[in-house]
Amino acid sequence: MPVSGIRLINTNIITPNRLIRDGFIDLEAGKVKALGRMSECVAAVTASATAAAAVPAEVIDLKGCYTTPGFIEMHSHGGGGADVMDGTSQAILTFARAHAKAGVTGILASTLTSSRSDLLNVLQVFKEAKKDNTDGAALLGLHLEGPYLSPEMSGAQDPRYLKHPVPDEYLPLLENPDIKRWSVSPELPGAMELGQHLRKRGILAAMAHTKATYDTVLEALDNGYTHITHFYSCTSTVTRERGFRIAGALEAGFLDDDITIEIIADGKHLPPPLLKLIYKSKGSNRTALVSDSMRAMGMPEGDSILGGLRDGQKVIVEDGVAAYPDHSSLAGSVVGGNQLIRNVVNLADVPLLHAVRMMSKTPASILGIADHKGTLAPGMDADVTVLNNDLDVILTIVGGRIVYDGRRTHSLHS
Repeated sequence: MPVSGIRLINTNIITPNRLIRDGFIDLEAGKVKALGRMSECVAAVTASATAAAAVPAEVIDLKGCYTTPGFIEMHSHGGGGADVMDGTSQAILTFARAHAKAGVTGILASTLTSSRSDLLNVLQVFKEAKKDNTDGAALLGLHLEGPYLSPEMSGAQDPRYLKHPVPDEYLPLLENPDIKRWSVSPELPGAMELGQHLRKRGILAAMAHTKATYDTVLEALDNGYTHITHFYSCTSTVTRERGFRIAGALEAGFLDDDITIEIIADGKHLPPPLLKLIYKSKGSNRTALVSDSMRAMGMPEGDSILGGLRDGQKVIVEDGVAAYPDHSSLAGSVVGGNQLIRNVVNLADVPLLHAVRMMSKTPASILGIADHKGTLAPGMDADVTVLNNDLDVILTIVGGRIVYDGRRTHSLHS
């Protein structure tokens, strides 16, 4: 009898719309082959025995753990002691492994505002890392954050390298198929034209580090921008001009259903009332969870560096978040995918099914890859995350291959 694939049994399966209790899921040739209740699995086993059909090479009893679509991290700079801006293939591989431990099966590697030479180097080493990545989250592409950002809303971005978009500079970069997203301040001169080029190439155009007014955001929507990066962080809100209030990007994000957003749900960047407000207003279909994590993710607290080791900025990690030493600004989160889900469930009362959607189907839809990722269904990519009842990661499976096994670290029962 032929043998192939993985069968997960005795698991509670989370799909975008329902929870299948006491279920099974078969993974074969990098795809989801079948899923359903255990009673259906027993019938399939009986049929296989009589028809000499293929049976799974490995059967894993999950003893009631949750099986969810693999988490998709659409904004992260680092983890496990490495940063994308370190500029080496090994750093990117370390970063991918660190996020796999947090249940992430697909990730956009995010750059920071930097010199052009450093950016070009990252584009090159990213290609090398993709070829060698066998035990980490899949490298889905690159997210360029900057350098076209507002100096007045730069946050933790290095102000030395901020500039306005110029076609002669960015058009050659857009020929690189690895670039899947670019975060830009839409109010900058030349930003609307850049948005048009991004839309033509199917690259996600996001508004970020912005002072844009409500009207400017609506103009940006007409010119290709559809998403707001780390909502509330470096995002404009109500201002006054000659005494009259003018709405900003935050208000546009809340009001316009065509705008998708992402939130840093580390429990530090946004307090519970804002998490609840965002979920109540935007819902789980238009809100993605992101870490915006730096190299200190998964590492001990203390001194760290935001950005590359050679040219990055010194920060300190205290009380579960990175900040500048003078505490003038936060400098990135240090949590991963499963903690983001745990936070919105515990801090914002988001139902688990919706929280999982915000880390799987929603980012897949925003990135335009929902036809093969973000959902557990026959024919979809075999990207799977297994969580126990405490939402610890038990297994991370990428393309039908186990890349992280936490069964020795975390109990299947909790």
